[in-house]
Amino acid sequence: MDTPPDISLAAARANAAARLAAAGITTPEVDAELLIGHVVDLGRGELAAAMVVGRTLAPRDAELLDDLVSRRAAREPLQHITGTAYFRSLRLAVGPGVFVPRPETELLAQYAIDELRALPEADPIAVDLGTGSGAIALSVASEVPHATVYAVENSVDAFVWARQNADSVGATNATIVFDDLAHALARLDGTVSLVVSNPPYVPDAAVPRDPEVRLHDPAHALYGGPDGLDVVRQVSATALRLLRPGGRVLIEHGELQGEPIRDLLAADGWSSPATFRDLTQRDRITSATR
Repeated sequence: MDTPPDISLAAARANAAARLAAAGITTPEVDAELLIGHVVDLGRGELAAAMVVGRTLAPRDAELLDDLVSRRAAREPLQHITGTAYFRSLRLAVGPGVFVPRPETELLAQYAIDELRALPEADPIAVDLGTGSGAIALSVASEVPHATVYAVENSVDAFVWARQNADSVGATNATIVFDDLAHALARLDGTVSLVVSNPPYVPDAAVPRDPEVRLHDPAHALYGGPDGLDVVRQVSATALRLLRPGGRVLIEHGELQGEPIRDLLAADGWSSPATFRDLTQRDRITSATR
């Protein structure tokens, strides 16, 4: 039997993008390039250069790409297929059992980083409640090396991913802790400068439309009770216990939840609750002071 000929990277990209577009993927060209890059171990810039010079894809690699494109067309998350999610400057390992970090959460990490950098303390303490993959905590630890960062997770599957990412990132000022959010880190009560959290906040009845989210993100990382705020209430209570006077809490949430979270925090005794918008001008982060 004759060996199939090599296919040009440009043709492979065009074919993959067409298949992904037909499957309803909203970024078919980007996803096609990332899948090809995963197969041939090239970044998107390197892949673009390789296409310009006419590099080809060997039959074995073309077969692998065909399988990966089929998985993505079936709406398996791109990050599960490649095993990688990029968050700020970090390359994180992700897969089944852990929430895939979203680009909008990079804004929450930036707020946390800015808060810590502005503090007068030489060694502030920060806590990430519900760390998932570790994206926020490890970004903060990497970008604010004088801070001590604790990342709390109560899912065994997510904890394993977070520990793997902590080992890979190598931020020695970050500690991953397996514990329930309600009781975590009691030894730090009253000493923490900043608590940050991207908790599950989707109301139980508001099932996400995207198959990548609905079918693949773990339910415990998505749903927050009838109004979506059950875990937010726990974050508020735990943060009040952990923070020193003047310490701050930062919580990511859905675009319609700013006002109810401000009300919740005010009722719990927090000062100056305020909500900030993301780059699309949607309410995204609410903060308050202990």
